[in-house]
Amino acid sequence: MQSNDARTLLSCAAPTAVAGVVAVAVSAVVAGGKGALGATFGALLGAAVMATGLIVLERTAKHLPQLFQMMGLVLYMAQFLLVAVALAVFRDTTLFSTKAFGVALLVAVLVWIAAQTRAHMKAKILYVQPEAEDERKPGGAKKSAPAGSAS
Repeated sequence: MQSNDARTLLSCAAPTAVAGVVAVAVSAVVAGGKGALGATFGALLGAAVMATGLIVLERTAKHLPQLFQMMGLVLYMAQFLLVAVALAVFRDTTLFSTKAFGVALLVAVLVWIAAQTRAHMKAKILYVQPEAEDERKPGGAKKSAPAGSAS
């Protein structure tokens, strides 16, 4: 994993963890132990789904850059479906509070998306490949080639 990828992952995971802790605390006060358990599971599931997606997307960008945009769209659809399946599976559970689970899951996903958006806006990623030093003249000026030449 490249340093900017790890930085993006960390800058998304930290606010999501804080939001998860707040969701667990609020759920514990409002719904008791089952609320805290539901919020914990929801926040962890949301963070895990979003982290996995970010890692897959960054690896796709590194190895198959031509598939990056399509993979991003497919990945967000897969994340949405995975969260929908988790909500459907645990809809009638008595193991934990389903309301706390759903709210914590939603909060974790929204905080992750906001943090990921901010991280990408702040990242200084080159979108133009700088020229190699051997292609430049010593003064920094670019070599000129005659019109119609192969270079």
